Amino acid sequence: MVAYILAIIGVAFVFDFSNGFHDSANSIATVVGTRVLKPLPAVIWAASFNFLAAFTVGTAVARTMGKGMIDVALVDPNVILGALLGAIAWNLITWFFGLPSSSSHALIGGYGGAAVAKAGMRAIIAAGWTKTLVFIVLSPLIGMALGYSLMVLVMWTFHRVSPFRVDRFFRAAQLASSAFFSLSHGANDAQKTMGIVVGLLFSSRALFAGQTGWMSHLYVTSADHIPYWVEILAYTAIALGTLFGGWRIVHTMGSRITKLRPVGGFCAETAGALSIFLATGFGIPVSTTHTITGAIMGVGATTRLSAVRWGVARSIVWGWILTIPMSALMAAAAWWLIQGLAR
Repeated sequence: MVAYILAIIGVAFVFDFSNGFHDSANSIATVVGTRVLKPLPAVIWAASFNFLAAFTVGTAVARTMGKGMIDVALVDPNVILGALLGAIAWNLITWFFGLPSSSSHALIGGYGGAAVAKAGMRAIIAAGWTKTLVFIVLSPLIGMALGYSLMVLVMWTFHRVSPFRVDRFFRAAQLASSAFFSLSHGANDAQKTMGIVVGLLFSSRALFAGQTGWMSHLYVTSADHIPYWVEILAYTAIALGTLFGGWRIVHTMGSRITKLRPVGGFCAETAGALSIFLATGFGIPVSTTHTITGAIMGVGATTRLSAVRWGVARSIVWGWILTIPMSALMAAAAWWLIQGLAR
């Protein structure tokens, strides 16, 4: 049984890697799209700040994932494994088609689908789901409003400055905004995997009670407590995933939604980061994909509404709508398969 738990923890960090791989576009698409950085330096830059987030934020989002959405009394290793397999499957499907869906919502949907497959709707904690579902709508709107507002403010502030000087200034400034966004991405997204791992350890705590040596580190007495080793491994996995990158999605995020200049990239990244840090402070597991996409749209709309390729945006929205139910269905199917193999 110990080997099974360790294997599931390994799968959790594989998901975290896939999260960074899938969502690397969120961190680097604008800085690559504006040609401030080439792809390789951009992913190294983003991955570094993904990892540094481990030392800058708390664990409120991890606690929400660990005990705030699913009744932990009903969670067992099979539920966690089913959730992870469903989320990974959806990530791979959307990566293959170059669709920037939300890894966060894939994990949330997978967790819910596997738990409901086991115990029915009584497994769901409504309050935790309400704020997450509300932010499915709010996060892109907040990102859009902030992106639009920042772009208008910058245009007003620099309207007497020559385009050449503006471009030169924001090419440097975009390095800072890209780092800021990567920091926020790591801060929110890595914590979701941390919450899942702690939920697994808490549900299996009887197995590790009284153990000594390295196994004593697997014993947790509360879903509120996030072991330090879980934090470090989660941030390492998401940073490595970002480092390897998701190039199909970079193209969609960086150039197909709207054409960006460095000033626009700066405003989009800053708006996205502010929105994500706000949600992280309240322990809300938001979608970094939703948020940065909304911010890019807001920046593009300051030029004219037709500057945003709304057809591409519409296909992205469909990805958002489908993510939770599809990952839930895949996780439920995975749970039934695991249960069948265990008999």
